[in-house]
Amino acid sequence: MLVLTRRIGERVLIGDDIEVTVLDVKGDSVRIGVQAPRTTRIQRAEIVAAVEQENVAAAGSAEDATAAILRALTGSAPDPEG
Repeated sequence: MLVLTRRIGERVLIGDDIEVTVLDVKGDSVRIGVQAPRTTRIQRAEIVAAVEQENVAAAGSAEDATAAILRALTGSAPDPEG
């Protein structure tokens, strides 16, 4: 990991087409601006992690619901071996 010290208004260039600018610093918060091509995905890591956790939970719920439906239809538990 590259660690840099920047002041308000200073920039960091990533490759040829991504520019990160320090916009403001208040206490322990730093506002940054990212200028990049529209095709570049820029996401907050904590949001991506939360969505992944929700997807895993939803997939587990779907599997549980499928098993419950199969039990209701057949009158017994499904074979876990498939």
